[in-house]
Amino acid sequence: MLYSIIIPCYKSGQTIEHVVDMTREEMVRLGRSNLEFVLVNDCSPDEGRTISVLRRMAENHTDVKVIDLAANSGQHNALMAALRHAEGDIIIGMDDDGQTHPSQLGKLFSALDEGYDLVYGYYPDKKHSWFRNIGSRFNDFTVNSMIKKPKDVRTSSYFLVRKFIRDYSIQYEGSYTYLLGLFMRCTQNITSVPIQHFEREAGESGYTLKQLIRLWSSIIGFSVIPLRAASVAGFFFAGVGILAAVAVIIMKFVIPDMSMGWPSLMCAISFFFGLNFMFLGMIGEYLGRMFLAMNKEPQYVIKATYNIEKEGLK
Repeated sequence: MLYSIIIPCYKSGQTIEHVVDMTREEMVRLGRSNLEFVLVNDCSPDEGRTISVLRRMAENHTDVKVIDLAANSGQHNALMAALRHAEGDIIIGMDDDGQTHPSQLGKLFSALDEGYDLVYGYYPDKKHSWFRNIGSRFNDFTVNSMIKKPKDVRTSSYFLVRKFIRDYSIQYEGSYTYLLGLFMRCTQNITSVPIQHFEREAGESGYTLKQLIRLWSSIIGFSVIPLRAASVAGFFFAGVGILAAVAVIIMKFVIPDMSMGWPSLMCAISFFFGLNFMFLGMIGEYLGRMFLAMNKEPQYVIKATYNIEKEGLK
């Protein structure tokens, strides 16, 4: 059985070699030494340091495949590039900074050996900032609501998945990739296990607030719940408006001298205009993504590959 370890790399010249070495040692210790690494440089803005390290690793190790992307495509699109070039029967998703520590692989394999198709590691105690932790909780709430993820399953960027799920998932060609949504189209035989979250070996997270919002918004492509929410909210506020109008008319009859109030009117107008623009923006997001899909915006563009004989599907 072949195991593929896929890792998106972003400004990881200081950490990735150590992560790969530790993972190789742990896999050998677990008796799963038939493996390959698929490392994707997501156009790291570090003057070529990351790709230089990756190229050297590919030259020194035949089990290391390297993909160099021409433009930054985001974590999930980079993972999609890796999935298309992974040949393993089991695919292992990890990070490049050492926080998804190889020492925890045994726990994930124990769950997979019980017969699950997809196993996630989750962190009871995260080594993230309070802001990132709040964002993670909000993301879990929206994922549970929008794509019907089992509530007892908690997810992260550390996962094991079987080849048949990978084979179906890589057929997706949309530019807004969300791996959990793709995986859940294929199976509900999912579990998660608690693992230890380690500190970053070096540097800081490459995610900005804008990038985190973009990553979260990828969920939209896998659910129509926001559009349904817009419809429900529209009916609700329309009903509130009708009741309020009836109440104002009644009060005017009861208190003829009552002032209708220009400020309150303007507040109401501002509120409902804001609500309309919010939902129009949401609908526009769906239409925009349909437009990009029709124009076949690529998930990623490969600049070069190393230790790869054949190109993956696009």
